[in-house]
Amino acid sequence: MALVKVSKQRLQTIRDDGWSLLLDEVSLFCDKYNITVPKMDDIFVSQERSRRKAQNISNLHHFQVEIFNQVVDRQLQELNNRFTEVDIELLLCIACLNPRHSFLAFDKEKLIQLAQFYPLEFSSTQLLALDSQLENFILDVRSDDQFSNLNRIGTLSQKLVETRKNIVYPLVFLLLKLALVLPVATASVERTFSAMNIIKSWLRNRMGDEFLNDCLVTYIEKRHLIVLTMKKLFNLFKI
Repeated sequence: MALVKVSKQRLQTIRDDGWSLLLDEVSLFCDKYNITVPKMDDIFVSQERSRRKAQNISNLHHFQVEIFNQVVDRQLQELNNRFTEVDIELLLCIACLNPRHSFLAFDKEKLIQLAQFYPLEFSSTQLLALDSQLENFILDVRSDDQFSNLNRIGTLSQKLVETRKNIVYPLVFLLLKLALVLPVATASVERTFSAMNIIKSWLRNRMGDEFLNDCLVTYIEKRHLIVLTMKKLFNLFKI
């Protein structure tokens, strides 16, 4: 997440101050290979639009504003759409569960903040109980050699079950489960919406919900259904 922020800052710096450097590099390249460089103060002439409808803009405006700035803006917009402030904060909170280096990333305040993202799972009373459980949990696992060589949140949850500490710290274990389910749930939803755009086209715009659901399951889980033969299907429905 820190690298995402750095990327956004670098792109913004490129947008603000990178045009002159790029223009100098392109000019040197063109001079080297005898390519004519248009004068930036001249009126831009489009090859696609008719000259009657062409806007009176300079080459500088066309190349800097309509091309250079738009490309950088699209990259920034893509990063902002993928990593909103809420998403970044959520992922930073989840990272505090990382058991690597004796739970070096552990931060109780951020983990309580993570629980607050799930108001249906953690009531105000449970948040107070979670605070106490986190205090005991971090002292317990840091002093237990069984948790000393863990590197992932998934292995941490498995070790908690093996040692039955998931019963001792049920709210911490619930937080772990929510952190592990989040990537799968998010990917499944995006995958379903992508499949829906393919299945429910304008030719099938009157498709009912039940038939749409059946088609989506068939399309999304096709790697499992492709091994089925007509004989297997016949025997299945015959039973």
